Amino acid sequence: MEKRIGIIGIVVEDLSRAETVNAVLHEYAELIVGRMGIPCRERGVSVMSLIVDGSNDAISAMTGKLGRISGVSVKSMIAKTSR
Repeated sequence: MEKRIGIIGIVVEDLSRAETVNAVLHEYAELIVGRMGIPCRERGVSVMSLIVDGSNDAISAMTGKLGRISGVSVKSMIAKTSR
């Protein structure tokens, strides 16, 4: 199966959903190469960035689950080349 590398940006606007977001990330931990999270307390949100390495299907499944969480926005950018 072809694997791709990419970046996923996550904005958690409803901080009560952070535990749900972390549960999804734990479920797909094998895809995550790096993770950085910054709480923006003055705005009441958290911003996360992930570096991922996996199949298109697996990355799409993870971003789909994250995107269905109320109060969470997700955007991804996946490299066009695979290995």
